[in-house]
Amino acid sequence: MTEEDQMSQDEVQPAEYQFSKRQIIWGLVAIFAVYGTMSFIVQTGTIARPKIAADLNGMSLYAWSVSIPGLVGVLVSLIFAKFSDMYGRRVMLMISLTASFVGTILSALSPNFIFLIVVTSVAFLGAGAMMPLVFAVIGDLFPPSERSKYVGLLNIPVGICALIGPTLGGFVVDTLNWRYLYWMSVPLLAVCLITVPIGVPSLLNRDSSRKIDVKGCILLAIASSTTIFGFSFAGTTYPWLSPPIIGLLGFSLACWIIFLRVESGAKEPVLDPIVLRNRSFLTVAVATFLSFFGLMGMMMYFPMFLQGVQGISTMRSGQIITPNGLLMAFIGVPVGYIIAKRNCIKQLYVIGYAIGTLIMFGMVFFNADTPIVLSIAVSILAGLGMGAIPTINTVVVQNAVPKRLMGAAMGAFFFFFNMGMTISPAILGSAMNTTYAKAISQSLPEGMRGIADEKIMDALDDPRVLLSEPAMQDLEKTILGMGDNGQQLFQETVEAIRHSLVKGLRSIFWISAITMLFAFLLICTLPSNPASSDE
Repeated sequence: MTEEDQMSQDEVQPAEYQFSKRQIIWGLVAIFAVYGTMSFIVQTGTIARPKIAADLNGMSLYAWSVSIPGLVGVLVSLIFAKFSDMYGRRVMLMISLTASFVGTILSALSPNFIFLIVVTSVAFLGAGAMMPLVFAVIGDLFPPSERSKYVGLLNIPVGICALIGPTLGGFVVDTLNWRYLYWMSVPLLAVCLITVPIGVPSLLNRDSSRKIDVKGCILLAIASSTTIFGFSFAGTTYPWLSPPIIGLLGFSLACWIIFLRVESGAKEPVLDPIVLRNRSFLTVAVATFLSFFGLMGMMMYFPMFLQGVQGISTMRSGQIITPNGLLMAFIGVPVGYIIAKRNCIKQLYVIGYAIGTLIMFGMVFFNADTPIVLSIAVSILAGLGMGAIPTINTVVVQNAVPKRLMGAAMGAFFFFFNMGMTISPAILGSAMNTTYAKAISQSLPEGMRGIADEKIMDALDDPRVLLSEPAMQDLEKTILGMGDNGQQLFQETVEAIRHSLVKGLRSIFWISAITMLFAFLLICTLPSNPASSDE
């Protein structure tokens, strides 16, 4: 190699990124193992959760099994990522993996559902931090020009798990026991505990003057928890404009204001104001938060539309949704290489958000007579459009801030990410329940209004009766016993439920479409080529 070639290579590959080939290979092995294991746990656990709740007599606490661990994930995604800037990615990944390892073993041994929620929250002390830490390691190993390729490749294990995870989880639960899913995750976590110290560079910051922002962490915990609980209770436990909800959300807002003021003067802020003042970061983070309404509309409520409104079987609806999950996972691979070669970040952003927005507006007009081919097209197009966005997000966020703030930036981004994932279902669910309740009260057959008892009305208040064969049989048996016209009354009641469900889902699709439109307009303001601040 000539001296000019060596100088050229040094310019392309700064000294801080000059790891040996062996170091890079082991680093990639470690983060692929961590990311793949996390995806496996999520994909298999999601399908098994209803059965777990039933076995442990915890259906009344089902929502809390998602919201409590989710709250823990929101907090650690930001705090652990900031700590990784101070103490190194390797240390924080080991702490995260250890928490997941212990929490997973205890979950397999759970004697009741409350215990399961507690130990699952312990596991989420690790799982909630792994995603930002993994992407921060990518930023440590590779310069901005190469990061997109490897960020895209991380979608491969996610795609594999999306393909086999739900089926494998269902098979294990049906043929063995849900506890085996946790035991299957233990050796995978053990492999991660071995590969991370070997492959992830320590890159310790040895400045002893760096102190933990204790006050910021406490205020963050209070502000986040009151926000999440406020939106979770609104429209379900209490009306939106009731004193408890207004008081809780008002207190949350006050905590956020105090938190931001404290952070502006902190020596080591858990959420660095420099990150929030970065235009590219803030644009991407807010757009991602808004886009979660569309993503949840597709992931949570589109299957309900297929099964409840159109009467499609669970297996067939899964086949319709599968292209969306696969494309969401795998499209990031070619996108990463396209960005590395052409640096067309904004163009890909605009295309992705435009497709997502058009899809959600199109779904507003779906009804019981919508052809299946349109549902398949929606699934494919949504996967193509939205699947590119996670890879682009990571590249933009990493390139928008100095390397010394890499962990803080990734943590802050995934904080917005997790808040969107936690808050959007609460708002969408409240909108659907409110709209459905109003619609069912107006469309219920006249013959039912005067004779339906409290038990029947409770059943009609839940549109999921359309998704449960035993519940439908119970409703039919009850209505048929009401008189000679019971069969006609039953058919009219079922049609009223289906009509009301359409109304409820349409309100969700409207909210998703409008928030996606705002996200699209916001992303259009992003600079054409977000500059790298790697310094």
